[in-house]
Amino acid sequence: MNPYDVALAACDCYDDREVEGALRTALDQIDGLSFVQPGMRIAIKVNLVTAIKPEAAATVHPSVVCALVRILRERGAEVVIGDGPGGIYASPYLRVVYDVCGMRQAEAFGAKLNDDFSVAEIDYPEAVMAKHFPYTAYLGKADAIIDLCKLKTHGMMGMTCAIKNFFGSIPGTMKPEFHYKHPRAEDFANVLVDLYEYSKPRLCICDAVIGMEGNGPTQGTPRKIGCLITSRNGHMLDAIAARLIRLEPQEIPTIKAAMDRGLLPSDLSKLSVSGDPSQFQVPDFKTVPAQSSVFFHVLGEGLPGKIADYVASRMLTPFPKLDPSSCIGCGKCAQICPAKAISMKDGKPNINRRICIHCFCCQEFCPKGAMKVAHTRFMRLLGRKP
Repeated sequence: MNPYDVALAACDCYDDREVEGALRTALDQIDGLSFVQPGMRIAIKVNLVTAIKPEAAATVHPSVVCALVRILRERGAEVVIGDGPGGIYASPYLRVVYDVCGMRQAEAFGAKLNDDFSVAEIDYPEAVMAKHFPYTAYLGKADAIIDLCKLKTHGMMGMTCAIKNFFGSIPGTMKPEFHYKHPRAEDFANVLVDLYEYSKPRLCICDAVIGMEGNGPTQGTPRKIGCLITSRNGHMLDAIAARLIRLEPQEIPTIKAAMDRGLLPSDLSKLSVSGDPSQFQVPDFKTVPAQSSVFFHVLGEGLPGKIADYVASRMLTPFPKLDPSSCIGCGKCAQICPAKAISMKDGKPNINRRICIHCFCCQEFCPKGAMKVAHTRFMRLLGRKP
């Protein structure tokens, strides 16, 4: 029998035995480990967006990482685990991230945590948007890459999963430049697809045991989904994952970009799936809207079209909004804003709406979740909650 395109395996909690059993089942269904050879150096690109404990559901749970390491080590592979989270891409900061996120546990099973913080300059002429970019060099030195992501909401992209995970291949402090150069959701989605396609991971695994809803990807609420998802294709994995959290493919800019580029069938019924996605769907999962509803539609040509697009963007585009009661005045949002649209006034952030590019970096990296994804009055009239 041909392997499935995507596999879902029930996993009720992060018990080590249950996780490993579910992972082996899901990998078997897609023939996911046939590429692994003894002595092969495999880089596991995990989602370690920031130094935050596993219980927050913002990062891949260490039990999933450890299970994968054990399976790969059984096959004689060398394993290195890494990411390029927001912050200084250097040993002192990454040591803290590894410790807080629980990645040290994987060392007991023979994995190495990446300590190569060199950066390669990549020319990628086949790209749609990212034709030249800095790249975390440890990924390029691996014989194969495995994409190990977390299923979460995301302020700008609607969802972060397999494709968005590869923004972590850009060293942390260099990320704002990409947001600033590509503020349109359509363009930024193509950057993410370019990074994924350049990296060419041989296997994609999603930790959807406990996902994150609401104010994701760092300050949302943990929400049980109850499965692990595997695929040899990250676009396919994302398309199925979106179903579980009640998002349509057209609502996720990276999925639509993949379809437009012929990397994913527009008819998702053509995908062969092991496991029943409806078993794991969370009908009341709290999502956030992506910008795609605005920026993927051109309303006309010339001056009238530009005016219509401008009006539509003002009426429909979500925006970051401060919850003053949660703000501690740390200034992190002002420091990380790519457009320099945030200044501190009387100890609180003040957003210049004229130059805000709606990248939601402030919302993503606010340590207290004080920045929220907000909707315009028009969108609230259409039923979107603030």
